[in-house]
Amino acid sequence: MTAFSRTPALLLLLAFAAGLAGPALAQSAVAEGQKLAFDRGKGNCLTCHVIKGGDLPGTIGPELKDLKAKYPDRNELTAIIFDETKRNPQTMMPPFGRNRILTEQEISAIVDFLQTL
Repeated sequence: MTAFSRTPALLLLLAFAAGLAGPALAQSAVAEGQKLAFDRGKGNCLTCHVIKGGDLPGTIGPELKDLKAKYPDRNELTAIIFDETKRNPQTMMPPFGRNRILTEQEISAIVDFLQTL
């Protein structure tokens, strides 16, 4: 058997594996985002927001629900978390990205979680 005759089988196997990994990676990002959002020392979203499943929420900010409908463009929600002061200079929300409280990857995971609410 030549390398060329094995190539289609290998490509099929890789495509199948990638298809199975996609949903698992997405679930992993959502779980990591929830963990960060609820972490009082990191994302700390519960200090200001009511979030389904969170304990001892604050009421300074709006309840976080139906965010995928409210922000269908995930880039807008990402920008809000990264630095809401650009959109609303009077906000009380910390600029998590600008102040390097959260990394871009952590913000992305939180957005993944928030879009499930």
